[in-house]
Amino acid sequence: MSIQILQYEFLGPIPLNEWGPPMEKVVFLIMSRDQDKFNIIFVGNCEKTEESSFFTHDPHFKCWLKESISEKSLYLAILPLFESNEEQRKNVVKKIKVRYNPICNHGEEDKPKPEYKVRKMKKYSCPKCNTEINYDKNLEESTSYKCDNCGTDNAEFNI
Repeated sequence: MSIQILQYEFLGPIPLNEWGPPMEKVVFLIMSRDQDKFNIIFVGNCEKTEESSFFTHDPHFKCWLKESISEKSLYLAILPLFESNEEQRKNVVKKIKVRYNPICNHGEEDKPKPEYKVRKMKKYSCPKCNTEINYDKNLEESTSYKCDNCGTDNAEFNI
């Protein structure tokens, strides 16, 4: 059995409690069955799982239960994308969110990953007592140091 969502052909739906691992590189739909109608209540993606509790331990599981008549009315449909990367699966999820507005995806934001550099802090010795010290504050243009041994404060510019 399959179900067409946008231009994608999903396998299922099957009762969620009949699902068993493994699952790899898929976009999945959680649906609530109301007689002969399936309502999409959540869309997500998975890189890989072998855990049978994958869905019941999902942070959205309570919402799924709340939006369905009972746990027995929760259904799963999957779109295998074996050659995909995470970005491709996220794009499919985003398209489905825009078109179907699943209730249990509300409040989720596709936040961009912060761009930052990890800078290795060099070891620094106190100029007064020669004890190795750690930085106290790492600011944008400078780093301040405070010696726990003698209390000396110092700062240097980040280059």
